[in-house]
Amino acid sequence: MEVYSKSIEVKANHLDEVNHVNNVVFLQWVQDISKEHWLSKTDDLINSKMFWVVRSHHIDYKKQVFLGDQLKVKTFVNSCRGPFSERVVEFWRAKDQVARAKSNWCLLGTGDQKPLRVPDEIQSLFLLED
Repeated sequence: MEVYSKSIEVKANHLDEVNHVNNVVFLQWVQDISKEHWLSKTDDLINSKMFWVVRSHHIDYKKQVFLGDQLKVKTFVNSCRGPFSERVVEFWRAKDQVARAKSNWCLLGTGDQKPLRVPDEIQSLFLLED
């Protein structure tokens, strides 16, 4: 699998009223890194033909995250089937996994906005062998 990663430092605007990272912020980070990974592997021609929409998100929170924490966020596409794709996003603080998200996405054609089978050339960009 093709793994994409980035670092995030937790800022004050990421916190909720009990001073840990708000669940809505985690969801935004899932969306952001998913889009960044897609854009890092595709070009304008591909993006003019297709785009992704979310079908569902599931996030397991394992540890609280606080102001100043340094997080490593990793994402990869776990599988593709027809127009659907499952993406995993993992959040790490040093050696501790603090959260893990699984998102189900659907690929749509830009013209008719109908589901589009994930082409082999797209699968080959994201589902590389280890």
